[in-house]
Amino acid sequence: MKPRVSLQDSALRNGNFSLRIDPVRSEDAGLYEAWVKYNSEVHTCHVELGVVTVTLSPPNPVVENDMLSMSCNSSYQASLVETCWFHNGHLGPTSRTFCSFPGALSILRPSMSDEGSWRCQLRYSDNEIISATYNLQILGFDGPTNPVVYAAAGSAAH
Repeated sequence: MKPRVSLQDSALRNGNFSLRIDPVRSEDAGLYEAWVKYNSEVHTCHVELGVVTVTLSPPNPVVENDMLSMSCNSSYQASLVETCWFHNGHLGPTSRTFCSFPGALSILRPSMSDEGSWRCQLRYSDNEIISATYNLQILGFDGPTNPVVYAAAGSAAH
């Protein structure tokens, strides 16, 4: 896993033997075990890492008006009941919230207003809720709605 994995050497003296993985990949999911020997004692710690993957088709950045599909998957083992998508973290009828099963979100004609933070929330049969955030980028024209721009002769036009 090198060079994505590191230990905070300075924190070891204070009893912090945290492992840092950056960036996390889907194949990193699983059970991790740490062994620390201090004098004659051995201490162990078990941590399970779950990974949520957000996939875009086509890949980011998305071109305005080209169909877009986003899917969200997790390494969690229970049965998936529902997937909800929240645009820019808001709830309510004008916030662009979508819930469905199995969870892919399709936007037929994405626009610049679809750009920004999207959060997928996965709800499982045992009521476990897992979420991940994805920053969607849209390539498009974010200018005036009227395509006619006037500029004085001899000046610059933007």
